[in-house]
Amino acid sequence: MEGIIAANLATVRERIAAAAREVGRAPASVRLVAVSKTHPTATIRETLAAGHRIFGENRVQEAQAKYPQLREEFPNLTLHLVGPLQTNKVRDALATFDMIESVDRPRLAQVLAKEMDHIGRRPPCLIEVNTGEEAQKAGVMPAEADALIIECRDRLTLPIIGLMCVPPIDEEPAPHFALLREIARRNDLRVLSMGMSADFEKAIRFGATHVRVGTAIFGARG
Repeated sequence: MEGIIAANLATVRERIAAAAREVGRAPASVRLVAVSKTHPTATIRETLAAGHRIFGENRVQEAQAKYPQLREEFPNLTLHLVGPLQTNKVRDALATFDMIESVDRPRLAQVLAKEMDHIGRRPPCLIEVNTGEEAQKAGVMPAEADALIIECRDRLTLPIIGLMCVPPIDEEPAPHFALLREIARRNDLRVLSMGMSADFEKAIRFGATHVRVGTAIFGARG
């Protein structure tokens, strides 16, 4: 399995580099977040042994169960929360993750700001935008994104550094990536987390700084 993961990682990195060069970007300007949700600790350890250090998890409790021991073995690993965050999990999330990619509503932002002040830990955050305006998905609606950015960054002084999106699975992703890039541009935000296994090369062409890849590294989830 380790050999398969190492080979998959190498292939994904090569594809990232090629996509970046195609649009005149340095390959190092794109960070690969290996989305390890539902995969066991042993698989993540193999990925770490292959040299990778940035991971994404969807659920706070799952990350709490899997990562403390791995952090002891690999203290330089970085962990991103890429799934929705409930307000009652904020304290645990801030203790567990190095980046929160899913800030999507004022109430969550308020609880994050209060808890950051309380514990003195301020991991960088991204605002998740529901570019497809899907009722079942998390994320602020595009028309409300500017107001939420102002609320988070200016009033609550959260460390907002960029935006994240998950385009609808059955739609061409390019317009969604373009929309996220435009919201970021007009708000002077530099980080764009967009693109997954099926479309990360396209996301890079639209300026992605972080791509979240699971299946192309780990294979299909069981």
